[in-house]
Amino acid sequence: MGVAGRKPKDDRSQVRHRNPATHDWHEVENTPYSGDVPSLPTRMVRVKDEDGAWQTKRGTWPAATRRWWATISVMPHCRLWTPSDWQFALDSAEEHARWTEGTGAASEVRIREKLLGVTLDSRRDLRIRYVEPKTAPAAAGEGAGGVVKLDDYRDMYGG
Repeated sequence: MGVAGRKPKDDRSQVRHRNPATHDWHEVENTPYSGDVPSLPTRMVRVKDEDGAWQTKRGTWPAATRRWWATISVMPHCRLWTPSDWQFALDSAEEHARWTEGTGAASEVRIREKLLGVTLDSRRDLRIRYVEPKTAPAAAGEGAGGVVKLDDYRDMYGG
């Protein structure tokens, strides 16, 4: 037969401090993303015809949205994005276009930009930090007397 009562706690429960562990920062080199960036797709918009019926036709992206996409798609932390993140960004472009045209809500764009990490404050909330690109340490035989600085190796391996 089983033992009645609560399940025993694991060993971590004996630690005095009970706050959840702080998550690590995602450090991303502060260089523009140059990987595979999807282009803005053909935009389809709904308009009313003379009879008042809704029709779907090809539309154009507002200039403000094209500039917005050009900025969003090269942010350094885009290298962390998965295909679903890129799809969310494309959906956000449509929301931005609607807001630019006066048919969308600015609050929706603001929420989506926060989730995408557009501003410094939103990147801080997502625990994303831009860091300067690391340079490769000097090879043996280069520099003064062929001596490699030990600090370069420490920086390279997080020591």
